[in-house]
Amino acid sequence: MLHELNKISDLKILALKNKPKKLVLAAAGDEHSIDAVIAAYKMGVIKPVLVGRKQEIQRLMNYCNDFEQFEIYNISDDKEIVKKAVSLVINGQADILMKGNVTTATLLKGVLNKEYGMRKKSFLSHFALFEIPHYHKLLSITDVALNILPSLEHKVHIVENAVNFIRKIGILEPKIAALSAIEMVNEKMPSTLDAALLSIMQRRGQIKHCLIDGPLAFDNAISFESKKQKKLGGDVAGNADILLVPNVESGNILYKSLVAFADAKVAGIVLGAEFPIVLTSRADSEETKLNSILLAAASVNKA
Repeated sequence: MLHELNKISDLKILALKNKPKKLVLAAAGDEHSIDAVIAAYKMGVIKPVLVGRKQEIQRLMNYCNDFEQFEIYNISDDKEIVKKAVSLVINGQADILMKGNVTTATLLKGVLNKEYGMRKKSFLSHFALFEIPHYHKLLSITDVALNILPSLEHKVHIVENAVNFIRKIGILEPKIAALSAIEMVNEKMPSTLDAALLSIMQRRGQIKHCLIDGPLAFDNAISFESKKQKKLGGDVAGNADILLVPNVESGNILYKSLVAFADAKVAGIVLGAEFPIVLTSRADSEETKLNSILLAAASVNKA
C-alpha cells in the first residue's frame, strides 16, 4: 500500500505484485526514455514495445543484449508512430502508453482521435507524485501540465481522476488541499471561491472517497506549524496527500521548483484514459521516467 511506503522507488514493490505489463513507447528514439524502459524491463516490471525509426532505436540500444527480443515497429512519420502506439493500447495488445521523442500535443491528439483513439469521451489530467526530503510522506500535485485554467467543473474532474487513481495504489481517502494564495475566501481571487465550493461539494457527498479543504495557502497545506499559527482546523491542513493547484502556471512552477531546489524525486502520468499514459518532458531525467513507468505499472491491476 502506498501510504505504507516512504520512497518513490518502493513503487517497484507494487509494480512487481502483478505480471509484467506491456508498455508501448511512442517515438522510441529518445535516449533517456529508452534507458528508463530498459531499466524497468530488467526489473521485471514491463515488456517493452518500441514504435519509431528502427535504425535510431537500434543505435540507442546497442548496449542492450535483449534487443532482438523486443517488439519493434519500424515507422518514420510521427503521426503514424502515434497512431500505431495508441492503437496497440486501445486494442488491448498493451497496457501502458509512454511518450518518447514526440510532442505532448501530437501524442494526446492521437489518444483522443475518434478514428483509432479512445472509444469514450474522457477528461484527461496530469498527476505528479513527489518524494520530498522534508515532507513526512509522499505528496501528489495535480494538474501541472494539461489544463491551463480549469473551471470549477474541470477541477471536479481533476480531483476525481486523482482520487480514483490514488485509491488504486493504496490511499483510500486522500486528503486534498485546494490551493490559493491565501486561506480566506476573497471574491477578487476566483481560486479561493473554487476551493471553498469544492470543499462544500465534498462534505455534501458530491465528490466522494476523499477529504477536501480550501482555500489553503501552500504553507497551510503542508506545514503543521503553519496550521497551528493560523489556527486552522480539519484533517487536511498540514497533512495533505494531494495539492490541487489553481492553474497550470502555478502548478508547473511548483513542480519544477520542487525538483530543482528541494531535490525532490518525481513520477508523472496522465489520468482519465482507459490506460495510464506516462507523460514526461523530453528534458526529464532517466530516473524521473523510470519512476513514472513504475507508477503506471503499479496502477495496472490486470493480471
